[in-house]
Amino acid sequence: MNFIPTPIADLFIIEPKVWKDNRGYFYESFSGRAFAAAGIEADFVQDNQSFSQKGTLRGLHAQKAPFAQGKLVRVIQGSVLDVAVDARKESPTYGQHFSVELSGDNHRQLWVPPGFLHGFLTLEDNTIFTYKVTNYYDKDSEVGVIWNDPDLNINWVADLNPDELLLSDKDLVLPQFKDWTSPF
Repeated sequence: MNFIPTPIADLFIIEPKVWKDNRGYFYESFSGRAFAAAGIEADFVQDNQSFSQKGTLRGLHAQKAPFAQGKLVRVIQGSVLDVAVDARKESPTYGQHFSVELSGDNHRQLWVPPGFLHGFLTLEDNTIFTYKVTNYYDKDSEVGVIWNDPDLNINWVADLNPDELLLSDKDLVLPQFKDWTSPF
């Protein structure tokens, strides 16, 4: 496993070693030893999976303490633009975001530690997105920021019409970053 630092501290792209042959491929999608060697302490307690059509946008979400979550996210089939926003008030990169394309073909993963808002946009139909989390889901601990926040200025994908994106009712009414008080 190759842990690639991003411009935001503690946020890593992870590229697994993929072995391919005429049967297909094999790779380790997680290794506690490799994470520990990279300085990442992650005790995963739950796996989640979603299936979405092209243009589905989920986010920007997080959970506050005591249910704050670290996430190891990846795509099994299809592709997404994955976005993490640093919401740690004391961080020098507070309010900055990082995005990366994750796909079933590139096998990349993103480690999103607690204290980050997270979201993704599906770039293909029939995309299967999965992630491990370090804490259990708790509805009362949910927090979030609107996906198209003008101050965050996230370039989701220029060739998709924003009016045709598929969003949940909940994601359409999240506050703007400037009006939100980070719990991290």
